[in-house]
Amino acid sequence: MAQAAAADAPGYEAHQVRAQDGLPLFVREYHPDEGASAPPSTPPRPSILCLGGVARTSADFHDLALRLAARGWRVVAPDYRGRGRSARSDPARYRPEVYLEDLRHVRIALGVGPVVVIGSSLGGLLGCAFGAAAPGALKGLVMNDIGPEVEAGGLGRVAAYIKAAPSYADWDAAAEAMRDLMPDLNPGPGETAGPEDWRRVARATFRREGDGRLHPMWDPAIADSLGGGAAIPDLWPLFLSTRPIPTLAIRGGRSDILSAETLARMAAAHPRLETLTLPAKGHTPTLDEPESLAAIDRLLERIAG
Repeated sequence: MAQAAAADAPGYEAHQVRAQDGLPLFVREYHPDEGASAPPSTPPRPSILCLGGVARTSADFHDLALRLAARGWRVVAPDYRGRGRSARSDPARYRPEVYLEDLRHVRIALGVGPVVVIGSSLGGLLGCAFGAAAPGALKGLVMNDIGPEVEAGGLGRVAAYIKAAPSYADWDAAAEAMRDLMPDLNPGPGETAGPEDWRRVARATFRREGDGRLHPMWDPAIADSLGGGAAIPDLWPLFLSTRPIPTLAIRGGRSDILSAETLARMAAAHPRLETLTLPAKGHTPTLDEPESLAAIDRLLERIAG
């Protein structure tokens, strides 16, 4: 069952959903604007399910979700277990198959039928897995800077930072640390990110705890689920399962997770794939870039049409 709470930020309704093991999961729901000019769709439009990166939260999608809701789309964005406002878990349950079961419970609790998944990094792979497990329910997919081959160097960088879970005294220090860790991220809409862009990233990454310091919104134990040097399984079958549906793959040109060569192989193997490379961006594009928004609009128009 979903437990609704008052919205704590403009534009969305907050829910608490119990997972299969009773763990509380936090979910944002953005209701479609009743005044949206989009024509009615028959059958009804799918919902949009926003899935973040391995240590990210639903907050990353707030601006995008508001934009989509204003265009008549229902948007659902959960925090994975151990992230954001979802509860921490037994570390052994920080696994993709458990996340997929969590998503199934979220869909049941909120009455979510067919979906378009917009997934950043881990979220894009979960979108592929969702399509393989429930192919009739997945109507479209956005893979944001992720593919069926993951560059080991970038994965190691991410895992090390998650496990370290550093804390900071203030927002300026947290923003500077994010800029130093991810110099190629470029969270601004243009060629170069400014101080406020990095503070926005920090505010979506940290929260002030009882000791007065800013701590990451993730359980450091999730780093143990990233392989620890183990071989990454073959993800191509999951990706190839999405060939029947409209799919968009966005790559940051400076990404150390998704290579240009892998993106080219994806395009050659998927007849309904559109690709977009953003030269000034690293891992992951923030999806507020004009090019990203235009590509997402095109994908959704194909699906709604």
